[in-house]
Amino acid sequence: MLSYFAVAIGSAIGGTLRFWLSNFVYEFLPPTFPFGTLSVNVLGSFLIGIIMFGLDDRGLISHEMRLFLTVGVCGGFTTFSTFSLETINLLKSSEYTMAFINIGVSVVLCLAATFLAWLLSAQRG
Repeated sequence: MLSYFAVAIGSAIGGTLRFWLSNFVYEFLPPTFPFGTLSVNVLGSFLIGIIMFGLDDRGLISHEMRLFLTVGVCGGFTTFSTFSLETINLLKSSEYTMAFINIGVSVVLCLAATFLAWLLSAQRG
């Protein structure tokens, strides 16, 4: 039960931070490009790397703290961080083909799914 609580609290924090950072970025950069989302995704990817490779791999954090920080905070902040971590883990395991398949398929299918949702939504409205 503690694990679920850790993820729930972390997700709330991550989502709030995402909203704040994205809005903050647009105070300085034009909204003609998704700079806010890009900033969140890059920072989230960096943070999950620090958490997993700098803290967890060295046994410096507990299981619950890892869940709080990765699934919770980073997951609420951006799921792109999880995608990045899983891709790096494939590369670390010398699964180069699978890593590049993951990149290509994830980008293409996620964009296609969002486009399909947009098309379906546009036809109803």
